[in-house]
Amino acid sequence: MPDSIAMAEAATPAPPLLGRSPGRALPAVAFHDAMALLSEAALLGLYRLRAFGIAHVPRSGPLLIVANHQSFLDPPILGAPLLARRHLDYIARIGLFANPLMGRFLKGLNAIPIRQDEPDAGAIREALRRLGQGRAVVVFAEGSRSDDGRMRPFKRGAALLVRRARCPVLCAAIEGAYDAWPRHRTTPSLLGARIMVRYDTPIGAEQITAMDADASLRMLERRIDTMRLDLRARLRAQTRGRFPPTGPADRPSF
Repeated sequence: MPDSIAMAEAATPAPPLLGRSPGRALPAVAFHDAMALLSEAALLGLYRLRAFGIAHVPRSGPLLIVANHQSFLDPPILGAPLLARRHLDYIARIGLFANPLMGRFLKGLNAIPIRQDEPDAGAIREALRRLGQGRAVVVFAEGSRSDDGRMRPFKRGAALLVRRARCPVLCAAIEGAYDAWPRHRTTPSLLGARIMVRYDTPIGAEQITAMDADASLRMLERRIDTMRLDLRARLRAQTRGRFPPTGPADRPSF
């Protein structure tokens, strides 16, 4: 049975406070918790966020989460439902850190800056270091937000991280966020939108490394897009066809 964001956690005990973000000091963990709680309240109130598959997310140990990228709302959509379970570290384009205040804020939320237009070995090393600490790292493998709600082909740099991580890989799909805040708008819609997220069962590292880089990326793309389309159908059923509006995102991405 799918979980909703408001449902009780699974019976397994929650990790201790600092265990949700290994290697981070208490003030940093507390700041992250406060921001996640505010995000959760906003997403529930404005978009009736529903999350499925929360129990699939391991409470501890290294985990690489690969997700589609629909809007600026995606990081809190992924992280807020998991607050009681574990914190997430996000790989984000370096341009978002240009403003010093915003940069400090993003780093306070565990973000890892990465250069998009060239290989960034430093960002990969930092992601691997955090995975080595037992943390959960998120990569939006398309590299940038969707133009129309559908997924773009995953970047080859994502394949490098997936293969070098040598840890479980979990696919996550977000739907509704593009329609709530498309990339061509400077502000999000605050009325009528609905958002869902689904976490899949983790894929073992041995299954990933047994495939070549292109095959592993195509497999992850298909899994995430299948979940995305399922969530889109759920949103339509939930709103009796009112949301999301029909458009290119109704079609499979690949």
